[in-house]
Amino acid sequence: MSLLSRLESKFGRYAVPNLTVFLIAGQVVAYLADSAPRGPGGAAVLESIQLIPQQVLAGEWWRVVTFLFVPPATNVLFAFIGWYLFYLMGTSLEANWGPFRYSVYLAIGYLASVVAAFASWSVAAGPALPASNLFLYGSVFLAFARFYPEFVLYIMFVLPVKIKWLAWLTWATYTWNFLTADAWLPRMMIVAAVLNYLLFFGHDILRDLKHGHRRLRFQTRAMPGRAHGTRGPLVHECRICGLTSTNSPRTQFRYCSRCDGDRCYCLEHLDDHEHVVAEGIVESEVGSRGGGHDE
Repeated sequence: MSLLSRLESKFGRYAVPNLTVFLIAGQVVAYLADSAPRGPGGAAVLESIQLIPQQVLAGEWWRVVTFLFVPPATNVLFAFIGWYLFYLMGTSLEANWGPFRYSVYLAIGYLASVVAAFASWSVAAGPALPASNLFLYGSVFLAFARFYPEFVLYIMFVLPVKIKWLAWLTWATYTWNFLTADAWLPRMMIVAAVLNYLLFFGHDILRDLKHGHRRLRFQTRAMPGRAHGTRGPLVHECRICGLTSTNSPRTQFRYCSRCDGDRCYCLEHLDDHEHVVAEGIVESEVGSRGGGHDE
């Protein structure tokens, strides 16, 4: 059982359900309060809830929490679009993970953002800049894109774009801003936004890289004709029954991610085979899920 699973079994009852709705409601209230008429000398509401380390240390401790309720934009149309997208993605992640894991994901990003704001202020010269919550909510977007890469967004309600391409654009933007930013704050906030993503998806990313390497290695061996400028057919063969994609073209084959090396199986034997974990060593879990991936 993973650490997160153990934590969920002990503290899952303390999770905050519908956390996305709560955050959006707070942002809407802050937006309306900031838009309301103010008397002479009245301070803007949004300015009083931003995370500014100097102001926090001066006694305005609420800023550590209230910066979560700064709306995504001051224009009502763009703010509404931001709330809609956050609701769509946040509730989808909560439905996928459950309230506890989703709360932990946001909590890690939140704590990392606060630490990043104070750390950047401590090493920078001059007055502290307000820390934005957009990077934190950007990590929700990246997690959603990880789960639903084929989801289509309509840019300006017209142009359809798969969210995986927007995620790649976001990663490219984060990289560029990290390398070219002239202040510590945006760099640290980018690190904070990436931290919770890597904690939750780092293992899966490494596994995908490993599978991609195995896939390339297999294709290199299976298609030697490429070296001579020709392209031969890619043949899959079940190591249990010997069935191949040549003599049974309608059969689907998978490569078991738990077996050592490139072990191919037809669907009939994918779920019922002994997992080879090392040369000459067999894992005795017959009947367990093979964990195959497409080739």
